[in-house]
Order: sequence, then structure tokens, then C-alpha cells
Amino acid sequence: MINVQKIRKTNHSIVSLGTHPGILQSMLDFDFLCGKKEPDLVAIIATGRKYVRLFWGGNERLVPVYQSIDLMPGHLKNKVTLFLNLTSGRRTLSSTADALLKLPHLLGGAIFAENVPERHSLELYHQKRKDVFIICPATVGLMISGHLKLGAIGGTQADQLIDSHLFESGNVAVFSSSGGMTNELIQIVTRLHKRISFSLSFGGDRFPILSPVEAFLAAENDANTNQIVYFGELGGYDEYDLIDLIQKKRITKKIIAYIGGTISEMFETPPQFGHAKAMAERGEETAQAKTKALQGVGVFATNSFTEFIELVKEIPSVDRSIELDHEEKMQIIRSRTSALFMNSISRDVGGSVEIVGDELLSAASKRSYGHMVGSMLLGRQLRSSDTAEFVDLILKLLVDHGPYVSGAVNTMIAARAGKDLVSSLASGLLTIGPRFGGAINQAASHWFEGVSEKIAPHDYVEQIARGGNRISGIGHRKYRIDAPDPRVGKILQFSKGLTKHEHVDFACAIERITTAKKGNLILNVDGAIAAVLLDLLSEKEKISRSKLKELVDIEFFNALFVLARSVGFTAHYLDQRRLDEGLFRLSPKEVGYSK
Repeated sequence: MINVQKIRKTNHSIVSLGTHPGILQSMLDFDFLCGKKEPDLVAIIATGRKYVRLFWGGNERLVPVYQSIDLMPGHLKNKVTLFLNLTSGRRTLSSTADALLKLPHLLGGAIFAENVPERHSLELYHQKRKDVFIICPATVGLMISGHLKLGAIGGTQADQLIDSHLFESGNVAVFSSSGGMTNELIQIVTRLHKRISFSLSFGGDRFPILSPVEAFLAAENDANTNQIVYFGELGGYDEYDLIDLIQKKRITKKIIAYIGGTISEMFETPPQFGHAKAMAERGEETAQAKTKALQGVGVFATNSFTEFIELVKEIPSVDRSIELDHEEKMQIIRSRTSALFMNSISRDVGGSVEIVGDELLSAASKRSYGHMVGSMLLGRQLRSSDTAEFVDLILKLLVDHGPYVSGAVNTMIAARAGKDLVSSLASGLLTIGPRFGGAINQAASHWFEGVSEKIAPHDYVEQIARGGNRISGIGHRKYRIDAPDPRVGKILQFSKGLTKHEHVDFACAIERITTAKKGNLILNVDGAIAAVLLDLLSEKEKISRSKLKELVDIEFFNALFVLARSVGFTAHYLDQRRLDEGLFRLSPKEVGYSK
């Protein structure tokens, strides 16, 4: 059973199963025009991009997209109260069943798709939880004036929402199987200076999961509603169920009903009208029979649309002096344009630069360099001083490794050739790859994979060896197990303050296996950085496994090397320009020849 008063009192978080930009944008516009501080839509379940751009007022927002509900962060799953299913009819059952199973605080949802297989609708009806309502199939959704817009109901343009006065509380509930007719009725009622308490369309398929009777009972139990406007059709027995409830005094509020389809009685065989069940196969299913039966229990029912309008006119009008002025917000909506780029790192605010939410001058005064760099690379403020301190250490440790490595050599050669700073620096940076500087990210991939898939360290070593590959983050030309790299010890100290250090534990277990084979196959600086940073991000920054995987995929871990070593390369460039030794050339003796 749908409880309108409970829905009205709840601050909702909505997840969309599938995407339809027009419908979703109309929901955000409704929320913005209602004066909400944040949109109700919090996530989209779909394939493709990681985000969908939608406007919140005049600014674009990135709504996160997850490939499945399983991949949603736990706090979001616990937060969701409503779903809107925008997937195709053939996927309706599986996607809705998944939402019912995995969203623990769900109150209900609506399904937009038409032509859902009848077998699927019936199965979904029996699967749904008793405390969760589902409006479907083929519904434009549910609207509660000034509070909630779930679906295309009321229109998909901001002007339509304004014209329908959907932000002012009212006393009239509006129902229909037809989505288009529901929106039309909203327009009719509000143009006659009445206001809507709530509205929904049951859906036009043969087996609506939320029956018309349930909607009437919801209106009966809603203190804000004292009038019901209903557009019915020939076919089916829903109106007779309603009559039974009226006779039992379970529904007492005034109902104005129009039953369409009297033209069907002029045909020799009953024709099929627009919706699946809009066909009268028996006498009681005809529009006229239903109308007379409803009239018999006191419903203001008619087969004349003109008379129907007159009946609606008789509903007491609201005080028009309470109409809200949305012109300022509409000006914002009308003038908005889509940005060429979306950015979450920095912006200009009144001439002042803002870095990840911090004013630059203020951040430079109160934040460490490690905090600023870590926040910018992560795309949000670091939560832990431990993470900031670790980033600061890594930037120092990686700043240079002598003039012998390929990146520094390339930078110096370019400098001696007379190239400018940027060209020389680029020459050095372009050498960074799998064999030089790219090992931190590859090591992070190893440790993340081993921990995520719960692979035993011995099995993981064998797995890599069978593939003919090396484990990045393991091995050093100079240091051995009996002569360890002091930098690694310094790095690993950061894991001691953690409650869990599963990536460090995995990396150290790998080291014990590899050093048993050869003394210099130790955990090196790259491997240590990757392991500690994974654990810090997981525990101190509360980053989920799926987000950690994303950081590995986008080479987040290599970014620290690139940034730090850029300083070293720049220093070598300046050094070569100061020394001014001229163009570098190799002698024939320094280049061997192979036939």
C-alpha cells in the first residue's frame, strides 16, 4: 500500500535504473524550483560513462553512474528510498528485482517501460516486499506537489511544471492509467485554479502492480486530499472494486470520474483501444455500464468530457494569492548552457582561485604541500593528515635519482642541444613508462589484485612466473635482503598506525617468497609506496574497492612519480644550461655495431 503522508514527510534519495536525460533533468528542475538544497537523484545504474551531466539550476552536476547496484558505495545503498526504472521492458523484471533485494530502505518506485511481458509483471507483483510500492508498468510516475517528482509526470520542461503549479500544496488527487492523460488532467485541474495534492498514473499495461483501488485508498488516507479526479477507460473491473470499497465506507471522499470509450459500443466486435486492457469483452466492462454503476454509489461519473470539466470546475478553488513566483529561478534555467569541460579540481570564484574547495591563498597558508598535492590528485580534500604526510614524504623521496637514469639523461641531452625548458622537460618525461617510473602503478595493480581476489602470495608469484612476467615493485640492483634499502623502511613505517594493512602484508609476503629465491628480489621503493598508499587510501580516506580499482586504472599512483621527478628533471636542465658544455655527441667507440 502506498502511504502518501509518509512519502511527503521523507527526504528522498532516488536511484535511476537506466537513463533518460529529459526525464531526469525534469526531476532536478522540479527539486530546484521547490527550493531544495540538493537534488533527490543521487545515482544512476547504467553502462557507459561514469557520470551523467545534469543541470542543478544554472550549473551542471555530475550524477555518478554505476554499472550495477552492487558497485554503489554502501552509504548510497543505505540512503536510497525510491527508484525510477527507465530500462527496457525486457529488463524490467531483473533490474527491479535487484533493487528490491539490495536497497534496504526502499519505500517504492515507478517503472516507465511499456510492453513489459505479462509473466514478468505477475512475477514482480509476487516478489515485491509488502512495505514497498511499485507503480507500473508504463507509468509516467508519481508526483507530490512541492515535494516529489518521480518520473515524467507533470511534464519534462520546467515551464510545464510552473504552468501546472506543482509547487503549491493542494487538495485534489489525480489518477489515470494513461500517462499522457494524467499530465493532461493535471493541466486541466490547475488551469481551473485548483491545486494538486498528489498524482500518479497506474500504467497502461494489462497487469498494473499498483492497482487503481490502492491509489484511491492512498487518497482516502491522505489528510491533504479531499477530492479525487479520475480518468477511467472501458475494459477490466477496477471500477467495480472501487464501488465495493465505497459501499463498505472504506472510501468516502468525493470522486469525479470520466470513463472513456463509449464509441466502442458502436462496433460489432469490441475494438482494442490504446492501452492493453482498454477493451470491453463483456457488458459490465463497457464505459456506459461502468459509469452507471459508479453513479449508483454516489460517484460524480460521466461519459461526457464537457460535463467532466464542469464537475471539476465545481471543486472549491484555492486562494490564488498564495501563488509562488519562480521567475528568478526560471531565468537561471532559461539562460543555462552546457560547459565544454567539467572540472572538480579548481575554479575562479570572483577573481580568486579555489583549489578543491579551498581558497588558494588560505590553503597555501594552512595546508602542507603534501595535503594540497594529494587533494588535487584525488579530486577531493584529503581527510587524514597521515595521508598528507605520506604524500609529502614521497614527493621528497622521488624528487631525483641522479643524472644516470634515462629521464634525466634525455633532459640533459635536450638542454645541451639548446632546447628550451619545456621541451627538455617533456623529453625527460616522455621516457617514463613500463621500464622507468611506471612501476608504482603496476605494483599497486599487483597488490590490489592479490588482496581483492584473495590469492595466496605463493600462488600469485607462481601465476606471474608462468606468464613469463616480473612482479613490479620487487627487485633492486644495489640493495639486498641482508642490506635493505633504508627508504623502504621509512615508507613502511606509515603502515604501523593503520588498523588494517592488507596490501602491505601481501607485498611483504611476496617479498619473503622472492628473496628466498634470490637475495636482491626485495620489496623496493615503488612496491612499498604502492602498498602503503593503497592501505592509507582505504582506511584513512575511506575509498571503496571499486574506487581504488579506478585509481589504479587511471594511473593515479604514477602521478606522484611524474610530479616529483619533474622537479629533478628541471634541476638537471638548469644545471646543463649553467655549465653550457655544448651539443652532446657519442663517439664511434661508444656505439657498437651489429651485423
